[in-house]
Amino acid sequence: MRKSVALVHDLVSRLAPLDELGAAHRAAALAWLARTDDVFRRVKPATPPQHLVSYVVPVAADGRVLLVDHVNAGLWLPPGGHVEVDEDPALTAQREIREELGLGDAGLARSPSLLTVTRTRGPGRHTDVSLWYLLACTGDEPLHPDTGEFHAVRWWSRDDLAAADPGRFDPHFSRFLAALDRDLEAGR
Repeated sequence: MRKSVALVHDLVSRLAPLDELGAAHRAAALAWLARTDDVFRRVKPATPPQHLVSYVVPVAADGRVLLVDHVNAGLWLPPGGHVEVDEDPALTAQREIREELGLGDAGLARSPSLLTVTRTRGPGRHTDVSLWYLLACTGDEPLHPDTGEFHAVRWWSRDDLAAADPGRFDPHFSRFLAALDRDLEAGR
């Protein structure tokens, strides 16, 4: 197994599944990582047809979360992006939050809170194996969004999220919020 893929395999194997779907995603991701080294996107949008992504969810001290209205996906998503060939997913998270929003990584968790396996929408459909990282911040940081990738950037309270159409978000976003609550209760 390629060294960079072994690193991801180890990272995924240490993730505690949140629920039955999380356990199924973890098992599928581990099997995928064990059978191929072709896990990094090489050609946009879908080569190989399944590849690694690092999401970063900025969470303010008051509990608000920052999401971006992604141009291509047509959804409110966490910032993030594809893991480059042989890149550590944590470094992807650092790079993406800097490139997409101009934020630093001082509050970035060293390990992901959640793993999801999701079929994308629209042209160039493919499967993203996503590692979700928490970025603890104040919520007052200046943002410098990449206007080529996002229609808008918004801080969402839990009440705002509860009132919104769930179809406008990543299908696993509510699961991330549950993982966030679990991690906060555990003091992580």
